Amino acid sequence: MAQTRADFEHALAQKLQQFKGSSPVLDQAMQYALLEGGKRLRAMLVFSAGHAVGTPPHELTDAACAIEAMHAYSLVHDDLPSMDNDVLRRGKPTCHVKFGEAFALLAGDALQTAAFQWLAESSQGSVQVRMQQIAVLAQASGSQGMAGGQAIDLAHVGKPMDLDSLQHMHARKTGDLIKASVRMGYVSNPSLSAAEKEGLEAYAHCLGLAYQVIDDILDVESSSEVLGKTSGKDALNNKPTMVSLMGLSQARQLLVELRAHALTACQAMEPQRRAPLETLVELITNRKS
Repeated sequence: MAQTRADFEHALAQKLQQFKGSSPVLDQAMQYALLEGGKRLRAMLVFSAGHAVGTPPHELTDAACAIEAMHAYSLVHDDLPSMDNDVLRRGKPTCHVKFGEAFALLAGDALQTAAFQWLAESSQGSVQVRMQQIAVLAQASGSQGMAGGQAIDLAHVGKPMDLDSLQHMHARKTGDLIKASVRMGYVSNPSLSAAEKEGLEAYAHCLGLAYQVIDDILDVESSSEVLGKTSGKDALNNKPTMVSLMGLSQARQLLVELRAHALTACQAMEPQRRAPLETLVELITNRKS
C-alpha cells in the first residue's frame, strides 16, 4: 500500500500539470487544495477494492485521481464562509483564506470538472467500466449524494434532528463518496459475483458511517492542532452530531460495532485479496485526525 500511495501521489501531481497556464493564482489554488496534504483514504479504497476483485493498481490510477479531485473540491467549498465558514484545513489556512473566496470557488469548480475529464479521457479499463465509474461518481457527488447531504446539514443548523435522519444525512454527505470509492474499484471486474458485490457494498456502508462517527468523536475529544481543522465547531454552531444525539459512550460503542461489521463484510472476498480493505478499516476507525 505504501508503494501504491507513492505512485498515486506522483500520478496525481502529473495530472494536475495539464491544467497549468490559465491563471497563476488558480493554478496555485488547485495545487494547494489537491496536493498539499490529505489522507488519500478514498484513493486507497479505489485501489483496495480493485485489488479485492483482481484489478491491478495501474488500471485504477485515473479513477483514484478522480475521486481525490472530487473530494478536494468538496472540502474547498465546504470551508467557504457561505457554508461551514472554516479557516483551518489539514493544519493550514483554508483555500479561501489563502487565495480569496473567488479563487477558492474557481479552484473547487475546476477540480470537480477535472475529475470527470480524467475519467472520460482515461485509457484504463474498458469504455463500459469507465462509463460506470463516471456514473457512480456523478451520482455520489450530486443532489442525491454529497451535495444533497450538505443541503440537509445546512438546513438543520440549530434545529433538532433524530438519529435516523442524522444517519441518512451523513450517508449522503460523507458516506456516498466513500461508497463511490469502493464501487469505482470493484466495477473494474464485470464478472464479480453477487455475493462479492453485496459484501463490498456492506463494507462501504459501514465504513462511510464509521468515518463520520469517529469524526464526531474527534470533534469533541481532540484539539485543532491534532485534527488540522477547527475542533468543537459543531457544538459551537449547534449542529446535531452522533455524539450530541447518542452521547460519547454510545457513539464509541457504535464505532466498535461498525468496525466489526466492516471486517465481517470483507470475508466475502478471497482471503489473499482482502488484506488492504481490512487495513483501511483499522486506519479509519483508529484515526486521530
